[in-house]
Amino acid sequence: MRSFCYLLPLLFAIGCGEKQTPVISDSSHPKTESVNPIPSDAQPFDDVTSDVGLNFTHYNGMTGGLFLPELMGSGTVLFDYDNDGDLDIYLIQGALMGKDTSVEDSIYPPKAAPRDQLYRNDLTINEAGQATLNFVNVTEESGINALGYGMGAAVTDFNKDGWIDLYVTNWGKNQLLKNNGDGTFSDITDVAGVASPQWGTSAAFVDINKDGWDDLFVSNYITFGYDTHRPCYLPSGAIGYCGPKSGAPEPDRLYLNQKDGTFKDISALSGIAQKQDAGLGVLIRDFNNDLWPDIYVANDAGHNHLWINQQDSTFEDEALIRGCACNINGLAEGSMGVDAADIDGDGDEDLVIGHWAEETNTVYLNLGDGFFEDATDQFHLGNPSIGYTAFGTAWFDYDNDGWLDLFMANGATNFIEARQRLGEVYPLQERNQLFRNVSGKTYDNITDVAGALCDHLEVTRGASFGDLDNDGFSDILISNNSGPARLFLNRVKSQAHWLGVSLQTADQSTPKLQCRIVAELGDNHTLIRTPRTDGSYLSTNDPRVIFGLGHYADDVTLRVHWSDDSVETFKDIQIDQYVTLKKGEGVVE
Repeated sequence: MRSFCYLLPLLFAIGCGEKQTPVISDSSHPKTESVNPIPSDAQPFDDVTSDVGLNFTHYNGMTGGLFLPELMGSGTVLFDYDNDGDLDIYLIQGALMGKDTSVEDSIYPPKAAPRDQLYRNDLTINEAGQATLNFVNVTEESGINALGYGMGAAVTDFNKDGWIDLYVTNWGKNQLLKNNGDGTFSDITDVAGVASPQWGTSAAFVDINKDGWDDLFVSNYITFGYDTHRPCYLPSGAIGYCGPKSGAPEPDRLYLNQKDGTFKDISALSGIAQKQDAGLGVLIRDFNNDLWPDIYVANDAGHNHLWINQQDSTFEDEALIRGCACNINGLAEGSMGVDAADIDGDGDEDLVIGHWAEETNTVYLNLGDGFFEDATDQFHLGNPSIGYTAFGTAWFDYDNDGWLDLFMANGATNFIEARQRLGEVYPLQERNQLFRNVSGKTYDNITDVAGALCDHLEVTRGASFGDLDNDGFSDILISNNSGPARLFLNRVKSQAHWLGVSLQTADQSTPKLQCRIVAELGDNHTLIRTPRTDGSYLSTNDPRVIFGLGHYADDVTLRVHWSDDSVETFKDIQIDQYVTLKKGEGVVE
């Protein structure tokens, strides 16, 4: 049964009056509409998977029992684990499903024992500036032994030793893998106290109390066990996969970093555990502009949560009153992938959430200070999404024209009759979609001219976004349930300029997240971005920010709003390059 939740936001909106002014002002947008119009024969992305050494195929372990976990995974990870300046790849694997079964019972038997895989990026650039990608499978020498039924991941330098660590969620016990700084990892899950044996999905590291140490938020789905599994039926009477209401929802977990390699479970004390919904997507942002990180959770067939930080290690769920718990019709939807960024150039973070095929995807426009309205129809992103079930997603500027575009990774969750009639054993395949931002006012569906990125019919789940060849244009890594991972390299090569930015603090060498970077382009034109690794679905992204500058060709002034509330300005930054801004080296405002 769907729930209605429109009354409180409606009453609150009546009392609010006009749109509130964002904390950061002067955020008008550069005029870059004509920088890179897409011709009808454009192929902006190439599938380079087989060319660069990626040979991973996801194994969901299905044996015919139609167990829900086999439908859900898995995510993808982009992170620079060896600190060599390029993005490496970690791919999350499934495992055998079913009680008293063997691998031989699998419908699609794996070629090797299922296990998560780590690929090192051996990027080379020749004298002419041409980049060559080559990935080497280093799983064995890394010491990583991840054999669980994998779902998602989160990354950070949790112990501040200068090396990025990895947290992997599973249907079952999760794993915290500490980066030893020599190419190897150690499983310290039990010592750290973050096993979280529920069905973990998306996770994110967040410094909730601003003490400089990243804490851990883990979203959990529902209870599932072989002994409690029962068959579920489609409206046609045919047997199908069960949905999120087939088990009891699990509370999410919040772990406080104790600064000694361990974490303390404060799920109950923080208020996070007071609500139970089937969590799938997680975002960390300062939604209400009070300079404290908040947590947004996309829940499957339940109200979404917006946990507002109370600045004392506790949180209050204000999604309902802030207008982002459910859609414009007051309906809670099957939320999965999620992202937030400034899509209309007004300086605040807007939300997008992927939903299942009988619903539209939803865009929540931020009205200022974290109050939202459903603007899906305004941006023409509703009707094109009907009939697709969306998982991995991101606002990202694929053509660097200064406006954030949108990718949706799609794959059904129940059998598509048309594909069953074609004899498909696992008939959930759908096409992915790409939408181009037109001046912050609407989106054009350019799926038909997106080339390889949207040509495949597969069951796509995770999606990660980042610049793998360091050319200043964002690439896309996706995972396919019971199918191959794919890497799509950005080939736009437009005339647009760009600037890549990463942040560092004085006490650690790893990138600093959840700050706010303002790029000042002259004539009061600004772009505002947030470094992050979270969002999408079960996946992690490049922590670097790429500012698409369109035709703008002059030096840029960058203003960084650090997480400790300080602000620094860095002037005369040359464009078309990556720069690292270190806290304490700018001009303090």
